[in-house]
Amino acid sequence: MTTTITAITIDSADPGALASFYAKATGGKVTQSDTDYAAVEGGPVALAFQRVDGYRRPAWPAGGAHVHLELQVDDLDTARAELTALGASVPEFQPGEGSWVVLTDPEGHPFCVSAA
Repeated sequence: MTTTITAITIDSADPGALASFYAKATGGKVTQSDTDYAAVEGGPVALAFQRVDGYRRPAWPAGGAHVHLELQVDDLDTARAELTALGASVPEFQPGEGSWVVLTDPEGHPFCVSAA
C-alpha cells in the first residue's frame, strides 16, 4: 500500500488567524477559513487548522511538541526577522548549536527554520 500525505492539521484557538500567519510565512494561500477550520495551500502538503475549545498552547521546551513543522529558507537571519515581524516568537531554549532556529507561531506551536 502506498499513501500520500495531503495535509497536516494543527489544533488552534483561532484557525483563521493562524492560517493567515502560515500563509504569509510560507507564501501559500488561505483557501478556506471559518470559525472552526482554515486551510493553507501552495506547498507540497496543505496546512490545516481546527478550532479546539479550551485550546492550550504547547509548552516549549518543557512540554515538548507533539508535532512541529520544519521550514527551509535561503537566509536564516532574514527569515527569523521576517517571521518575528509576522508574529512568531524566539524562545530562549535553542538546541542545534546555531544550525537552525526554533520559533513559535502566534499560538505557541514550535517550528524549526534552517538554511537551505
